[in-house]
Amino acid sequence: MEGTGVLIMQTEHSSNSRMRRTVNDLVLTEMFLVQATIESATAIGEGLNALGRNLSSEDEQAKSWNAISKVLSQTADDAFEAYTSRYRYLRDLRDSEE
Repeated sequence: MEGTGVLIMQTEHSSNSRMRRTVNDLVLTEMFLVQATIESATAIGEGLNALGRNLSSEDEQAKSWNAISKVLSQTADDAFEAYTSRYRYLRDLRDSEE
C-alpha cells in the first residue's frame, strides 16, 4: 500500500510539472507572437512609406513595375520574417530542453 501512495504522489507531481511546463510554453509563445506582430506591423508601415515614396517620385524608374514589385516583395519578406525567426527560436529552445 505504501508504494501505491508514492506512485500517486509521483504521478501528481509529474502531472503538475507537465501542466506548469505547458503553461510556461504557452506564455512564452504568446510573448513571441506579440513581438512578431509588432515587428511585422513596423515592417509593413515602412514598406508602405517606401511604396509611397516610389509612387510620388518624379523619377519614372521609381514608379516602374519592377521597382514597385521589389518594394512589395521586400515588405512581404520583412513582415513574414518576424514570425519565422521567432518560431525557429522557440522550436530550437524546445528541442534543447528535451
